[in-house]
Amino acid sequence: MAVYTEVSFDEAAGLFARLDTGALTALQPIASGIENTNYFADSARGRYVLTLFERLTHAQLPFYLLLMKHLAERGIPVPRPHADANGALLHTLAGKPAAVVDRLRGRHHLAPDAAHCALVGDMLARMHLAARDFAPFQPNLRGLAWWAETVPVIEPFVAQDLAALLRDELAFQQQLAASPACAGLPRGAIHADLFRDNVMFEAGEDGADRLAGFFDFYFAGVDTLLFDIGVCLNDWCIDLESGRLAEDRANAFVAAYDAVRPLDGAELRALPALMRAAALRFWISRLWDLHLPRDAQLLTPHDPTHFERVLRARREAPWHYTRP
Repeated sequence: MAVYTEVSFDEAAGLFARLDTGALTALQPIASGIENTNYFADSARGRYVLTLFERLTHAQLPFYLLLMKHLAERGIPVPRPHADANGALLHTLAGKPAAVVDRLRGRHHLAPDAAHCALVGDMLARMHLAARDFAPFQPNLRGLAWWAETVPVIEPFVAQDLAALLRDELAFQQQLAASPACAGLPRGAIHADLFRDNVMFEAGEDGADRLAGFFDFYFAGVDTLLFDIGVCLNDWCIDLESGRLAEDRANAFVAAYDAVRPLDGAELRALPALMRAAALRFWISRLWDLHLPRDAQLLTPHDPTHFERVLRARREAPWHYTRP
């Protein structure tokens, strides 16, 4: 969510005039993130997020917007995209593909406890079930094929021991993906990037936190559902300093997910390997963003060594969920 493309108030107002959002009253750039240009946008009718897509193409983007629309219509709390008078969810602004979606209420919990993890696990399972009848297909564009393309590109920028670790883990994941055990894992539309800063919470009537919504679906794609769980466990359920798994939170997350969409035996056996896959994916992307950056007005690249630590921890201490 860095700012790569500057948008004036008048330019944005012209887009909002064509939507069902009401006239634009305020526009503010969002500095966090690294993939797209994002602005908070307010109107007399509500609060929205305006996104200009810097890497994704007009051909790729309908998948994400239609998925959000599909999930919102089935009661999953996600940002609803707004259409123009012709029903189009994808727009063009400043020469870039653009979308306007609802801004979720609430706040992040960047230091979650087991209760927050259980709320996320529960809703992730509900999201996977709600997407079962989502017909459009697009692969996970940051999946195994992208890892294989990107590792040789970033290898020259890292020390030999790190390059060896990247190659070793990539080979392991390629062998896993080619195995019958992996081929039989349930698949569907996944979020693929459900980190702590992509979930909002708000206080319920009893004062306890409730989950207000998931957002930033622009890495979504069709992949194993277990990959989504691995991504979440590696962010929501770890000690950030060491990368070690916080097992109380991991158990709460998977138990809540399993209560809604029971995991089969193959998924339970494959979970440690998919946690490694999720760590590898984000280590590769952070190395890529660090060593091959794009110009942006507001940009703070994430530290790749964090996911190196997470991957090493997943390799050295595989974790298996056991039902109570």
